[in-house]
Amino acid sequence: MNTNSFHVPESLRHDCQEIFKLTDSFCAEHLDSEYGQLCRKLIAKLARKRPSPLARGDLRIWAAAAIYAVGSINFLFDSSQDIFMTGDQISLHTGIPKSTLSNKAKQIRDSLKLYQIHPEFSRRKLLANSPVPWLVESNGLIVDARTLPADVQAEARRKRLIPDLDPE
Repeated sequence: MNTNSFHVPESLRHDCQEIFKLTDSFCAEHLDSEYGQLCRKLIAKLARKRPSPLARGDLRIWAAAAIYAVGSINFLFDSSQDIFMTGDQISLHTGIPKSTLSNKAKQIRDSLKLYQIHPEFSRRKLLANSPVPWLVESNGLIVDARTLPADVQAEARRKRLIPDLDPE
């Protein structure tokens, strides 16, 4: 569980590794590896924030709230999704009260300015199937970036205006 690849500050590496263990285990058992990777990215981003909210509080709560936050970004609570879980189920499996989960997840989303289908923390299938992350302004018009020339798309990806769905 290498925190170096996520550029986690030295002072929070141990805590992040502990949180990664919790989120990885939960995602492997109840979700999938992509959710696990997104949770790691989210935790690492929180660790790099100044001051980092991870420096205080119960690591189990941060882990469960990260799962809840990533889940809300990816419509995990929508039964029509291929991977579905309720907030009550996350609470049951993590042992963290649902009210604590939802409050801490909201704190995370607000702190990092996250929203549903956020390109940085969305599953690849969700990004590929939704038009929202692909909408950009071009010459004063809102267009689907996938219809633009390849060089314009590459520049938009470089500027992180659109998702990069190339294999990692």
